Amino acid sequence: MTVVDEALGEPTEDLNEPADARGRAAELREIRASALAGPSEKATAAQHAKGKLTARERIELLLDAGSFREVE
Repeated sequence: MTVVDEALGEPTEDLNEPADARGRAAELREIRASALAGPSEKATAAQHAKGKLTARERIELLLDAGSFREVE
């Protein structure tokens, strides 16, 4: 992402974003892996301690196996 430096009126690079497409693709792979991994063991244990199931556990109970595809 390019940010315009208001003092100079010139574009500057945003330091929080990867400089190239490969870096962005690697970042997206990390995000996807994190999402697929689901909540941490600590978060899951906290839900179970409250007598609740996680969202994914509730979905598994409601739907046939393999019929749900998480997209975001």
